[in-house]
Amino acid sequence: MNETANWLRMPWLGFDTETTGVDPSKDRLVTCALVLRMGGIDSGRPDRVHTWLADPGVEIPATATAVHGISTEKARTEGRPVEEALDEIAATLVEHWRRGYPVVAFNASYDLTLVDAELARHGLGTFAQRLGREAGPIIDPLVLDRHFERYRKGKKTLTLVAPAYGVEASPDAHTAEVDVAMTLDVLAAMAAKHTDLQGLDAHELQAAQARWHREWAEGLTEYLRKQGRESSIDPSWPMLSADAPSR
Repeated sequence: MNETANWLRMPWLGFDTETTGVDPSKDRLVTCALVLRMGGIDSGRPDRVHTWLADPGVEIPATATAVHGISTEKARTEGRPVEEALDEIAATLVEHWRRGYPVVAFNASYDLTLVDAELARHGLGTFAQRLGREAGPIIDPLVLDRHFERYRKGKKTLTLVAPAYGVEASPDAHTAEVDVAMTLDVLAAMAAKHTDLQGLDAHELQAAQARWHREWAEGLTEYLRKQGRESSIDPSWPMLSADAPSR
């Protein structure tokens, strides 16, 4: 299988992390979920879920614990060494990409950049080093929603975007595996609604998302400038630039 095949019915690998903060270049991995949905949009089989709880090797701030519920003590006593978790996560993602299958993540650039930075930090080999090319294919429902629903009011968080596509927002949001399942459901609903997506192969869709994200970032930066608010939104996708601001 290669990236030029249609992505709709490929196996989708959903991906999400919970971390120590909001800066992907500096913060650390705490939990990760990978959810494999065979058949993509037509999947009738149960998802295959794999989760990791890691000891990040640093204190988990109370603000982060309030979001995902993992304390420093819990991570230290129950978590695996972060190096082991990172290596397994990266190996799974890379194998999926090598098969030409898409990885699906909401706000993918945050999670991918953070894990990539962690891999480099621990000397484990980045995604590009493992693949010998750019990571992908990647599908980011946040980028898709910003492009196709740019005039819908409200914040673009997963729990607010999901109901717009008829997907129930789980009360357990910010549990990585729950967020991933929601993200995959949202993507399926998006593909059914925005039929333009159905004619793109995985390679074309990745290129389109990079373009759409750049257009959104440049447009928002210009809007803020006109409002007298100096701000630079990172136009890079699917990986943030080295000096990217926090999410």
